Amino acid sequence: MGDRPLTSDRCFADLHCHTNRSFDSLSDPVAAMQRAVERGITHLAITDHEHVDGALHARERAPEGLTVIVGEEIRSADGDLIALFIEERVPPGLPGPETIERIHAQGGLAGVPHPFDRFRGSAAKEGAERLERLAPLVDYIEAFNARVPFGDANIRAAEFAHAHGVPGVASSDAHTLLEVGVAYTVLPGPITCAEDLRRALAQLEGSALVTQHSSRLLRGFMPIAKTVQRLRGNRREALT
Repeated sequence: MGDRPLTSDRCFADLHCHTNRSFDSLSDPVAAMQRAVERGITHLAITDHEHVDGALHARERAPEGLTVIVGEEIRSADGDLIALFIEERVPPGLPGPETIERIHAQGGLAGVPHPFDRFRGSAAKEGAERLERLAPLVDYIEAFNARVPFGDANIRAAEFAHAHGVPGVASSDAHTLLEVGVAYTVLPGPITCAEDLRRALAQLEGSALVTQHSSRLLRGFMPIAKTVQRLRGNRREALT
């Protein structure tokens, strides 16, 4: 992957990645960015849980050939949402439509990550009607999330995105350096701002341009990793 030419007409975007600003990741932002470059990723969205300061810091230090998109993963009252191209943190706990409205008010894009993953705060976890309400409001849906380990959750996500006419993307949801760039979306470029990304997503035909790479070993490891991360998160909350 690393020998892929970096050209402006095609972008290789991993739109969901965590660093050590997230409670469940130890990844150094600089190391994560370097790993993305090594794997031929041209656009990396740093989407820490309820934080944007790490992404803002990383954007200033992005290596040549890599565009860092400031993002956030937000636990809304209607499930997890992703914000891209924002500058200020969107608070958790708000209703999904209000969360999306706040993202759009910053000129950003809103997406639904891992919508059918039963192990996480997914939009459809408490009922498909929540996801149905969000679909007309968001800019994209994760049709493939590399951290969805079992079942047909990714297939259902891709089918849902297609049925509702919402662009489907592939993302790594990386919480470790090992995972950065294991899933990505091929988009027409150049992409330098939110409007560029919105335009590029609109040109996707369903999930035709979504490319993903994920090993069975990595996907089988995820439930263990999630348990460890949950314990670490609970410990951090107890200490604060």
